[in-house]
Amino acid sequence: LQKNGLVIPQDKFIDCGILIYKNDQPVMAGGSGCGCVATVTYGHFLKRMRKGELKRILVVATGALLSPLSYQQKESIPCIAHAVSIESE
Repeated sequence: LQKNGLVIPQDKFIDCGILIYKNDQPVMAGGSGCGCVATVTYGHFLKRMRKGELKRILVVATGALLSPLSYQQKESIPCIAHAVSIESE
């Protein structure tokens, strides 16, 4: 994002996997994207919204569309992202 001129302050960008896993914990190829985003969004962020600590969040779940065939053919791995904006009153 920064390469394209979009600078997000570090306190506004939170990686769900980093919130769940410890720095010294072996995660191998990364945590489960769908598991991490669901746990953090519905467990951590919605609790903070109910407390009034957060008014609006943008959740962007990302993932790689892995295929053994494309990997073996050394093709690029396509990625996908879904964004959801959640607001409270």
